[in-house]
Amino acid sequence: MKLLQCYIDRIITTALEEDINYIDAASDNLITPDMKSEAYYIAKDTGVVCGIEIAKRVFELVGGDVDFRILLGDGTKVNKGDIIAEMSGSTLTLLKGERTALNILQHMSGIATATNKCAELVKGTRAAVTDTRKTLPGLRALQKYAVTVGGGKNHRYNLSDAAMLKDNHIDAYGGITAAVSALREKIGHTVKIEVEVRNLDELREALDTKVEIIMLDNMSCEDMRKAVEITDGRALLEASGNVTAENIRSVAETGVDIISLGALTHSVKCFDISMKIKK
Repeated sequence: MKLLQCYIDRIITTALEEDINYIDAASDNLITPDMKSEAYYIAKDTGVVCGIEIAKRVFELVGGDVDFRILLGDGTKVNKGDIIAEMSGSTLTLLKGERTALNILQHMSGIATATNKCAELVKGTRAAVTDTRKTLPGLRALQKYAVTVGGGKNHRYNLSDAAMLKDNHIDAYGGITAAVSALREKIGHTVKIEVEVRNLDELREALDTKVEIIMLDNMSCEDMRKAVEITDGRALLEASGNVTAENIRSVAETGVDIISLGALTHSVKCFDISMKIKK
């Protein structure tokens, strides 16, 4: 997965303008332009690195004149105390870019770490771990990239990718069959339809419409196992709602094809990384 450089640069520029405004009151009045320093990133926990190239780009945009050497790239599993990257060059650049680079790197590494934990927990089952659209505004592509680095897969990027009928669509239109039928008359041949169901009766109705994907919303593991039996391969089944690291293995063992977790992006804990300037 390769993100567009212009997209990355817009995010970084917005973050830098928010953080620095027009001067860095401490660094610009304390550090002279000719001062040089050496620094490094150190992992403070065990996890998966993600976003290191973006962190490097922060220093290029904030001032440049820094040699940034990546020692452990995206997707690398690290332990507490591992050195992830080393930097040398302009002290001003290092200080001005420190927080913005770390904010991005820690957030993306947190997502990759959480995703990797879930992906490891479902190994040996048919289930794929995916994200959702519950992302932070403006950061969706970065967050979804981090999910792939952690070993997960991506759900829809946006509302244009697929026609997904959630409970509110269905309730507003008047039922699954009517909504799917009306939708099929208007969408193009490349657009897949996914329907959210809340019980096994709705599952049977959705199967009769021959949609490609069915989301099992907040169902018990017992009901999901029954759903797998009833479906018998006629549609992909996605488990969603109240899935955690503690119960994800049980969900996967029901036989569902996909397990989507909004928590991977909307409430993930940042991975602890520090930047240290050598004295």
